Formats: sequence, C-alpha cells, structure tokens
Amino acid sequence: MNPAVPILLGLLFLSPAAGRAAEGYRVYESTAASVNGEVLFVSDVAREACFLRCAAMPGSEEEILSSRGTRDRLILDTLALQEQRKLLLGTVDNTTLEGYALEAESRMAACSSPCKREIAPGETREWIRRKLLLRDFFNRRVAVFVEVKGDGGFTWRSSLTREDTGAGACELIWVEELYAI
Repeated sequence: MNPAVPILLGLLFLSPAAGRAAEGYRVYESTAASVNGEVLFVSDVAREACFLRCAAMPGSEEEILSSRGTRDRLILDTLALQEQRKLLLGTVDNTTLEGYALEAESRMAACSSPCKREIAPGETREWIRRKLLLRDFFNRRVAVFVEVKGDGGFTWRSSLTREDTGAGACELIWVEELYAI
C-alpha cells in the first residue's frame, strides 16, 4: 500500500475542503437517490439544505428541513428539471440570473450557519439558475387556465390569469391516474 494513501484518507475526513475532487470529478460518497438515471449524492442533499437554511433565494425565508425532506424536495426538483429538458420549456434571463445570483451570494455570506463553508464558489449561482428555471417552467410554461362546460349546464371556470384573486381564482387540475407510493 502506498504510504500516502492513509495520509490522504485522514485529510479527507479531517477537512471536507481538503477532500474536494478535481474539477469534473467527485470524491466517492454515498448516493441519496437515483432519479431516472440521474444520481443525487448525499452532498447534494446537504448543499440543498444549506441553501434553504440560509434563505439563499431572494425573497425566501429560512427553511429547516430534515435530510429526508430535503432529499424529497431535491428529487421533485430533479424530476421537474428532467421534464423541462424533455419539453424544452423554461428559460432564465441572464440579467435576472445575475441579479439573483449576486443577492444569493450576499445572503450566503451573511448566513450564520457553518454549512456555508461547504459551498464551493459557483455553486450558489448554479443553484439559483436551477431555481429560476423551475420557477419559469412552472409559472409560465405549465400552467393552463380553463373554462369547462359539461352536460346539464355544469360549468367550472378557473383563473384565466395569474393575477386573479378571490372567488373563482383557483386553478383546475385534471387527474387521470393517482398512485399511492
């Protein structure tokens, strides 16, 4: 056995920053989930929890989730982003991204949680890009406003714009199948 291996392994466990892999590679770690072939690592879950704890997204409040809750949210985000890529829907304006990224980096710098030390440069900007892409995908591309007229005079009119409030402002969702997991 190479004498450097125990020293490197010791450094890996003593200092998480020392255990970072070279660009494009990952230090071997546990898998948190696999979503349609896309692997989510435990470090991805920890990073997501840190961003939520530090309220990195401008306009958000601090949110403390369990590891399981954070993993589940990350899985849902991953599924939505996979659908977004498949449908080629959703965009992020560079000016908007730049403004949100600067605010998010400022929020992370002001965060009192020690988890922020584990966030590598550039990860905040990528996280913000993902969140903005999800927001655009859901708000502008997926929402469908309808007016339904059925037999016997049945009528259901959902909101026809995002600005509707009060009575009739709910949206109608057609569910064809539902599975208990």
